[in-house]
Amino acid sequence: MIDKHFTTEYLLIKKLAPTDTSFIQELVNSEGWLTYIGDRNIHTTEDALSYINKTMANEHMCFWVVLLKEKHIPIGLISLIQRDYLPHSDIGFAFLPDYAGKGYAFEATYSVLHYLINLPKYATLLATTLLDNTRSINLLKRLGFNLKNEILVDTEKLNLFEITSDDFGMDELYRYYFE
Repeated sequence: MIDKHFTTEYLLIKKLAPTDTSFIQELVNSEGWLTYIGDRNIHTTEDALSYINKTMANEHMCFWVVLLKEKHIPIGLISLIQRDYLPHSDIGFAFLPDYAGKGYAFEATYSVLHYLINLPKYATLLATTLLDNTRSINLLKRLGFNLKNEILVDTEKLNLFEITSDDFGMDELYRYYFE
């Protein structure tokens, strides 16, 4: 999908790779992932490798691993997925509990968002959250997303957020955080 890496003040953001199995196994079994994304039944290195390979082979998905720049420790994941039930791509994020609430999710997601929103294909991006996922809701609002409405996916109600390139007049914010 998109072959792009990002560097911010504190982070490296690289494409998901088969070498990320240990990190993926830890992340998808973390409390936040299980609560707000769901159990992917990834309990072994082989399960994690299969999940990574499946993700990498899907042209409608792009996952980036977020690493601390100085230590090269993986701490989170940014995703871009074209879901069947949405008219535009859905950007998402998940971070290990030890790194939540420290600004890393904003810094990483903003960097990827800043790049994507300037590409014509991604001039409109969506994000979904469970109704009670206040951390993600607050981060999306801070990033400039607007709540459009609630949608029903299968039997689950989700908040649907949207941002467009017109909404993303955040060059001053970008300079404040990254220059």
